[in-house]
Formats: sequence, structure tokens, C-alpha cells
Amino acid sequence: MRATSPVIVGRDEEIGLLSSALDAVRRRSGRALFLLGEAGIGKSRLVGECAYRAYGFGMPVLRGRATSTGLVVPFRPLAEALSSRFRAAGTPTDPELAPYHPALARLVPEWRRGGSPGYPETVVELAEALLRLLSVLGREAGCTILLEDLHDCDTETVAVVEYVIDNLADLPILFLGTLRPEPGAALDLVRSAERRHTATVRELGPLRDDRVRALTGACLEVRPEEIPESVHRRLAERAAGNPYLLEVLLADLLDTGRLRRTDGGWEAAEQPDASVPSDIVRSWARRLERLDEPVRDLLLASATLGSQFSVTVLQTVTGFEDRALFTHLRSAVEAGVIAPDGAAPDRYTFRHSLTAEALTSSLAPAERASLARRAAGAIEHSGQPLDEDGRQLVASLQLAAGNRAGAARQFAEAGRRMLASGAHGSAVVLLERAHPLAAETERAAVAESLAVARAEGGDLDGALALADALPPVPARSEAAARRGRTHIELAWAAVMAERTADAALQAEAARVLLGPSPPPGRRAALVVVDGYLALLPGHGHAHQRGHGHEHGHEHGQKPRGPAEAERAVLEAAETAEAEGLPVVACQAWQLLALLRREEGFDAADAALERMLSISTEHALPVWRVEALVRLGANAFMRTGDASRLLSARAAATELGALLLTRTVDGLLAMNAVMCARWEEAQEIIGRSTEASARVGDLSAHRYLLLAGATMAAHRGRRRDTDRALAAFRRAGGEQSLLVPLRAGLCRAFGALLEEDRERAAAGLDEALAWELDHPSYYYLSGRYGLRPLLRVLAGEADRAELAEARAAPGGCLAWNRQFLELADAVLLGREKDPAGAARLMASFDARSAPFPVARHLGLRLVADAARADGWGEPVAWLRTAEEFFYGAGVQPVASACRAALRQAGASVTQHRGGWDRIPSSLRSSGVTPREYEVFVLLPERPGNQQIARRLSISPRTVEKHMASLLSKTGRADRAALCEFAAECAAEPA
Repeated sequence: MRATSPVIVGRDEEIGLLSSALDAVRRRSGRALFLLGEAGIGKSRLVGECAYRAYGFGMPVLRGRATSTGLVVPFRPLAEALSSRFRAAGTPTDPELAPYHPALARLVPEWRRGGSPGYPETVVELAEALLRLLSVLGREAGCTILLEDLHDCDTETVAVVEYVIDNLADLPILFLGTLRPEPGAALDLVRSAERRHTATVRELGPLRDDRVRALTGACLEVRPEEIPESVHRRLAERAAGNPYLLEVLLADLLDTGRLRRTDGGWEAAEQPDASVPSDIVRSWARRLERLDEPVRDLLLASATLGSQFSVTVLQTVTGFEDRALFTHLRSAVEAGVIAPDGAAPDRYTFRHSLTAEALTSSLAPAERASLARRAAGAIEHSGQPLDEDGRQLVASLQLAAGNRAGAARQFAEAGRRMLASGAHGSAVVLLERAHPLAAETERAAVAESLAVARAEGGDLDGALALADALPPVPARSEAAARRGRTHIELAWAAVMAERTADAALQAEAARVLLGPSPPPGRRAALVVVDGYLALLPGHGHAHQRGHGHEHGHEHGQKPRGPAEAERAVLEAAETAEAEGLPVVACQAWQLLALLRREEGFDAADAALERMLSISTEHALPVWRVEALVRLGANAFMRTGDASRLLSARAAATELGALLLTRTVDGLLAMNAVMCARWEEAQEIIGRSTEASARVGDLSAHRYLLLAGATMAAHRGRRRDTDRALAAFRRAGGEQSLLVPLRAGLCRAFGALLEEDRERAAAGLDEALAWELDHPSYYYLSGRYGLRPLLRVLAGEADRAELAEARAAPGGCLAWNRQFLELADAVLLGREKDPAGAARLMASFDARSAPFPVARHLGLRLVADAARADGWGEPVAWLRTAEEFFYGAGVQPVASACRAALRQAGASVTQHRGGWDRIPSSLRSSGVTPREYEVFVLLPERPGNQQIARRLSISPRTVEKHMASLLSKTGRADRAALCEFAAECAAEPA
């Protein structure tokens, strides 16, 4: 039975490329495309799809293929392509082609004259004649020529193809060629055309795992999730993402009954040692028989080691001396069975993974198991330490030899090492292999490691479910100590996911198992978990709110004040180091860095530097990157410079730490927002927000959503801010540590850009109230910068309150410091010290340079106070701010600046060039820039008084503008006009 997919799977981008090329050809814009890939990768299917779509457009399609017989037949693909068209449609009779008949006679027998073959004198003549023929064929709807397997074609055809693709840019012709990435004239042509931008080259790689599943589902006519997992794993591993091989393997499973349809769906038979398709086995058995016996033995030993193998390991298994070994390897290479691995000089690879499997399948089962057993023993007793790859190899050999428990131990150890190195996904795969193979007495230990690997890989629900299913163990036993460690690690993962209840349950389970006097290392780990739990919303905080139900009281875990908590965590860090628990030590120093922010960022950075040192010393790459990220975040907050954060992101990307990468992306996005680099911020947010949601990384997802809302607020876009904050709320943002940033950095700042100081003050008060009721170590909410400034301007704060803000750790951050300097300048101005105020304004000028929106908002905010108290240059500041906000499209602030300038008796610049911001449809209706300023506020449905306040104009002027807008837009009433304004706002700029 042949299992064939009725649809193409996993090639959406390529199909899109073909579709756009066909559309271009229909507009008389020629295109040349090459599909490059190994045999069976799906090139021909895409060619067929292209032909199908071309036929649908009424295009003539010419399709030919080079021969693989080894015979040299000049122009064979071209002749076949023309024949495929002319057999069905007849030869064209257009008079304008008559001069080209002699040149094309070699390709079109009907145009040959008498006994003369009529060959063209040069290839260029034939190529030009072919180009003219294709142009005539494509005159009405375009023309498509499809040439396959160009790697097997003759050099003449290659020369014709080169001429055609170099000259079809303005002709209605699509050229599509396929070839394998094999050295030769065709590949040289393709690479040259790509460099010269005369052709688009798309290299087809193996299908991803999800696409393999989808293709299997299409073949079996079921949903991908209904495919038995063992079948999917077998096909994914053996076909290596090759669609043709996958279908061949699937057909063999069906033919041999190892996969059958039942009433409940498709069911796989338990045959882990199932062979590859018998025709492949027979083919390779025949080839083996033709090889010398030593070469045959070497290939069988190599195949036992897998599709790729190390020369060193092969020598260990075979016992061949160097000279004999390399002689036999050379013979195998010449036979086309194996090839050197270009990426590793000590390794060779079979031409395809199925080759190795076919070779071993040619052996009797007992012989195959014996060979695997000898190979495993030789590697294990070689005296060389086994790395992760070596353990996996030994595990595979043990499994082939029938030693399931031995294989499980090696898979599990390799998985644990992968887990320790931060490769969580690989660890899960290996431990999942080990789990069903393990002996009954060892299975629980494997499951515990698997639960931790799943949790650290982002699958916390799967980890907790696995932990819940573990069999009970006696309290205070060796097994209980191991199980307690697992629960502590799961508690840590839950803390990092901000899942307070799950973290508390896991910590409690650990305490029950470990008893009232746990070992020092375990006690240190629990202290760290408790410390982080105390920071999460909804976990008591009794020392601040007076509640007495914090988790752990019944087990002696009493709530601690900040100083006591810091001492406990410091002791835990030192204990963890002394006990040889570097991961727990890193967790503790990371927590101390947060707690010590209250003492200042120098103290916090010292804790992070210790964390960096420990992680480097103990080769803990994830924790090292975590330290780099947090040091970079501190540097960015202190100075506004993101360079260290960018270095941390590069380290995270190199490591493959996706969660950390998204965390850094959130920080970089917020940095770009604060620095008004809108396109950069939007690119980061767009790239990472959806990805973080898909994997359930709520912490990063919420921060990215808040960064998007803050960007809208800092651009004065209220509706966009509201939409983004709605998404933030849906993601649980109001139950996170980000509430004060939402209230202050986002909402309050946005209110100031709407000239609504009352609402801004309310937002800043909300942020402060939250922080007073929760432990918070994030200092950009306005408490240490913007709020003191507004209170000073309102006459509500004195120098003592300002000094308190300056002395706090948050007062040293670059973003906050600029506002504190403005507040200090205002107080000095009131105290009749204009020189001192001027010095602070000069400092503000330098400090605020990275933050253009905040800088100009600050100038607007202090200008009124400076004019009233007679210091500084308020008129110049207002003009600078007005020009900036007018250019940024923040009309309320620009209008307020103009109004303040008029009150100061200063001239006001008239922006007669504001027409460019008006959409063409409104501009053609005669809407003026001043009317448009009113129009853009209407989606919020404000009253005339609100509009007047925000634009610093009179209500009567607003009435005139509204009447004019109703007339010019043809709207019946105010409600319809507001609805129209909302529709315009929703359209992309």
C-alpha cells in the first residue's frame, strides 16, 4: 500500500513565492526561480503545484526533466519541455516565429527542413530563439517553463538556461528549475544567478517536527494529533524530514501491518525493532555482497553506531589499525555509501540515515543484537569518559542488544547532564526515552528528573501532573530527600512563572518529606523559595499588612521583615556555596540583588557579580546569562544605556535560552520606548509578544504588553493605550508586580501628554499606594521622579520630601533623576536662587538627552513655574517643547505650549505646514490643520469643554470647528462624526 499525501505540507513560503511569481508574470514581469534540495525533499511536488496554478490562469506550461541514465543528450530537458506543450496544443503558427524555426529545429522536430538537422551555429542563437518562442506563447496570460533535475543535465542546456534567466526581466515568462545541491555546472549557474540577483533561489530543508506530523496526518486522512506517538517518533527520526522517505516508510508500516486502522483510529503495533522497507534492505544487501569482506564488516559496524559515526569510536569497536581502517573507509567512500562529515574531521556520515538502518536490517536479529552488544561493551570499557553523545550512543546500542534497563540508565544520565547544562528540551526527550525503559526500582527517579526538566523547559503543568503521579516514599528516607529536592525545584519553577499557589504547594510537599530539620542545603533552597514567594502578589506580606496567614506558619516559617529576610537569604547563599549547591547559591544571590536595591544599586550589582562568578566557575550557562541580563537591566535603569543589555541578549541567543531572550526583549522594548525609538520598540514587541504567549511565559508576555501600552501612552495615543492595557489585563497584568508601572510610567505619563495633571496625579498616587502595600523593587513607576516633580509644581511637596526621594535607590536612576533635578530647580527658583536653578537645568539638559519625550515634557512642565518666579528661560523652553510635540503629533501639549507663550506675551509660530498629517480623504474635503486637531480627539467622544482644555482654546472655537467638520465630512450629527473619527483612527497610518 502506498501512503501519499493529497496536499503539500510545510512549504507555505515556497508556494507563496511561486504564487507571487505567477502574479508578476501576468503583469509582464519575468521571474526566474530555482528550488534546491536533496532527493525526495519535495521539489517535484512544488513544480506540480506551480503547473497546476499556471494552468488555472490559462498559462501555457512547458515541463521537462534531465535524464539520470548517465547518457549525455544535449538539450534533452528543453526538447522535452517543448514537446510536452506541443503534443497537446500543436506547434505555434505565429508568423513572427518563422525566422527562428531553423534555430529551434533541434528542439522542435516539426520545424526541421529536409535531411538537414538545422542546428544553430551557437547556443546563444538557440537561447534567443527559445526566448522569443516563450514570449509569443505568453503574450496573453504569461508562460511557464519548468525544468527538473538540472544537476543531471548537459552543459549546453545550462548555457541556454543562463541566457534565458538573464534576459526575461521584462517578458511574461516564469522559469522554474530544480536541482540537487551537487557540485557541477548547474549548481555553479544557480549560485552565480543568485549573486547577480537574476534569480531567486530557495533551498528546501527537512520538514520540521510539526510538519512531519501534519504530513503523516494528511497521508492517513486524520488529524495530526490522532497519529500514534510511537509512529510519529519513528517517522520523524528515520525520514529526517524528507517527505518522500516518510511516505515510503509509512507505506511499509501499513503493508506489514505495524500500523492499522481500528474503530478507535490508527493503532501501532509494539515492534520497536521494526525494519526499514524490504526493498531498501534488499538493495543494500546486494550492494554489500559486491564489497570486500573487511569493508563490509566495517560498514556493518559503522551502521551499528548510527547514521553518523566517529572514526575514534569505530576504531574502538572494530580494532582495526590506522592504515587498515582508513583504507577500508576510503573504499566505502568510493562505493558511495559514506562520506566525510565536513563539519567534523573525525566523523563520517552515511548518505542517508536509512542507509545505515538498511545495512543493519540485512543481518539476522541475533547477529544484529550481538554486534550491538559488543560495540556497547567496547565503548564502555575503552577507558575514555563518556560525554552526552557517547552515553546516547551506548544507550542506543544497549537497546539494540535488548538491555532495556542499561539503555534507560544511559539515556537518563545523558538527560540529567543535558538538564544541568540548560538544554531543557533535549533533556526532556532523553528522559522520556529512559522512563518507559527503566527498571521498576529506578523509574521513579527518572520521573522526578523528567518532571524537573519539563518545568524548567516551560511545561510546568506537565511537570506538576507527573509529580502528582509519583508513588509515595517513606518520610525522611533517602528517597524522601531526593523527592524533596524535586519538589523544591518545581516550587522554584512555579515561582518564576508567578504561580504562587503551585509554588507554595510544592514547598509544603518538600517540608513534609524533609521534616522539621532538613539538611542545610535543602533548608537553604526552601529559604530562597520562601523569599521569592514573599515578593509575589497574593502571598501574604504580613510584615507590611498585618495579615497572619502567610504560608508555612504551621511549620515554623514565620513572616520576616525586610532586614530579617535579607539576613536569612544571605545565610542561605553562604550555606549553598559551602554545601556545593551552586544553583541554589545563584538563586539566593539573585534574590539578594533584588532585596539590596533598597541599599542602592552598587550593593545589588555586587550580589549579581557574585552570582556571575559562581555560575562561571561551575559552568552554569543559564545562570551566567541570567546574571548578565540583570546586570544589564540595572545598567540600563541607572544610565539609560542598553548596550550591556544587548550583550546579555546576544549571550542568551547564543545559548538558546529562549525565555531569557524574551525577558531581555521586554527590557529592550521598554528602553526603546523611554528613549522614543518607536520603530525599534515596535519591532521587538511584534517579534516577541505572540511567541511569549504561545509558550506560556506570562512574565515576559505581560511586560511586553505593558511596553506596547507605554509606547502608545508616550506617543499621546489614548485609544491605542486603552487597547493595549485591555490585553495586559486579560493576561493577568493586574495581578502582577507590574501594576505600579502601568499606573505611573504608562497611565500617568500619558495623562500629562493630554494636559490632564489631575489624572496624572491620581495615577501616580495609585502606583504609590500599591507599592506601600506590596514589596516592590522596580523604580520606574514615578514614585522617585515624576510624582515629586508634580507635587513640587503643585506646592504640595517641600525640600524634605524631595530629599527623601533623592536618597532612595530609585532616585539615582537616570529616568527619575531628570525629574528630580527639575523639581530641585523649581524649589531653588522659588527660593530666589536663579543661578542654582540654572545649574540644575544645565544638568537636566545633559541627563535627559536619551529621553526626548520626557525631556520636552519636563521643559513644558517647569516653564510656568519659571515664568512665575522669574528664573530660567521659560519662553525658549516652551518654544522648544511646542516644536517637538507639534512634530510628534501630540497636539494637547503643543497647544498648551502655544497658549503659555501667548500668556507670556511671546510670539507664537504658526504651523501652516500641518497639512501633511491630514489624511488625503479629509484634506480633499477641505479640513484644516486646526480642525484636524479637534477631529483626532473625537474617537474618545469628549465634550467641548474637554477639547478646549486639551487644545488650550475656547469652547466657542471648538463649536466652530465642530460645525465645520460636520459640514465638510457630510456627517449628520456629532455621534456620526465621532464614529467616523474612530474609523479613521483604526486605519493604518
